Amino acid sequence: MLRHYQIVNNKIEETADEKSPILMSVNPDEKEKRFLIDTYCLDEHTLNSALDPDEPARLECEPNHIAIVFKRPKNYSGADQLLFKATTVGVFFFGEFLIIVLGEDTNLFEGKPFSKVSSAREVLLKLIYRSIFHFLEHLKIINLLSDEVEQKIHRAMENRFLINLFTLQKSLVYYQNAINSNSGLIEKVRHNAGRIGFTTEESELLEDILIENNQCYRQAEVYSNILASLMDARASIVSNNLNVLMKTLNIITISIMVPTLVVSIFSMNVKIPMAHLPFAFWVIMGLACVAMFAFLVFWKYRKW
Repeated sequence: MLRHYQIVNNKIEETADEKSPILMSVNPDEKEKRFLIDTYCLDEHTLNSALDPDEPARLECEPNHIAIVFKRPKNYSGADQLLFKATTVGVFFFGEFLIIVLGEDTNLFEGKPFSKVSSAREVLLKLIYRSIFHFLEHLKIINLLSDEVEQKIHRAMENRFLINLFTLQKSLVYYQNAINSNSGLIEKVRHNAGRIGFTTEESELLEDILIENNQCYRQAEVYSNILASLMDARASIVSNNLNVLMKTLNIITISIMVPTLVVSIFSMNVKIPMAHLPFAFWVIMGLACVAMFAFLVFWKYRKW
């Protein structure tokens, strides 16, 4: 799907004009790929890399354009089962013309960064800038989910909660790798700032992007380290909860077995004391209760 955008009053708006400065291709089919390759001389391998979610971020300088592949969070859905993954976006920069290629349909131009743009170069920078904040938003969600799952683990011992924690930890590893890959890309863009033609203000924005990306990576690293270090502790808590439950069940079982033993002795088919007494039944039941009470007192005294 091909979409055209133009910059009107410092805002990006969709248009039907094919000569607009921004062209977006969403999950293109073979016909659209061939159109982009033949019309704009895009490298076929780079174009396919922009649609590969596992492709690392990179910058390539072609004769008539600059190709940039960066990482951004994949749109999350309930079917992902708490697994957050990164996807890839390709940007082909032709000076004042921009081609954006992505594999899933999403609104790339949302948020405060795009409230005021003046050129295709600024759009390029703010696409990377927005992806960083998208990662930060997902990191906050992952942190909240991990706290919620941790509370559930304290109340229950179901394996699915531990699996959820492992899934969130796996997500953080994916994000760390994607953010670190973006960091290398931003460094390369900064080294080629003169070739791309960034102004002083855009170069300053690029420096801010690099700082924000480094902070984002450190935050992902902190969350990942905390989650990894507490996994063993949470597993120990589950094991301890199981021990407490088994201890409680043992107390109940033995408490029942002690009076059962007393009653069983007086139920043998032999001559036993008190067989002629009219209140023998209540005496035996009383002895059973005393035996159970004595056992509980002994258990508490030994602090078992």
